[in-house]
Amino acid sequence: MPNKIRCKWCLSSDLYRKYHDEEWGVPVFDDKTLFEFLLLETFQAGLSWITILNKRDNFRKAFDQFDYKKIANYEEAKIQALLEDSGIIRNKLKVRSAVTNAQNFIEIQKEFGSFSNYIWAFVDGKPINNNIQAFSEIKANTPLSDLISKDLKKRGFKFVGSTVVYAQMQATGMVNDHVADCWKMQNNL
Repeated sequence: MPNKIRCKWCLSSDLYRKYHDEEWGVPVFDDKTLFEFLLLETFQAGLSWITILNKRDNFRKAFDQFDYKKIANYEEAKIQALLEDSGIIRNKLKVRSAVTNAQNFIEIQKEFGSFSNYIWAFVDGKPINNNIQAFSEIKANTPLSDLISKDLKKRGFKFVGSTVVYAQMQATGMVNDHVADCWKMQNNL
């Protein structure tokens, strides 16, 4: 799709374009996929998203296909093995937070029936269309991402600052930040 107009942030690589065209901003209601993005976004904190995309398959293998029930029960030996895995980001705090976040993810499922029910309630179950006219208008966080971040932290989640949460919201379609002339916006996702 080389002739299509896309958001400027994705133009630097084929992997970025594929992610933009197939995933970014598409509403996700499946808990496993929501957890995958949560895990990847927390590892992305302080790094570029392309770094994470390049390592995504390695993360998938290392973290048992993003099976949050398995991750919630990781023992110290598994954590140490992850810290030695050069295919992922080997940040001790982030690796340990994946376990904590998986445990808290399950607690939210128990309380709300699903993580999807919990997270989508913040936007009344439907995406917010931000009507972005220019790339420079895309924000790193919003009052809503501040609120969600605060609630997740209160529930014990780690590495879920407002910028990480907003990136999660964009990735999973809770907000539509495609610019007005992007083909994804033109096709209304």
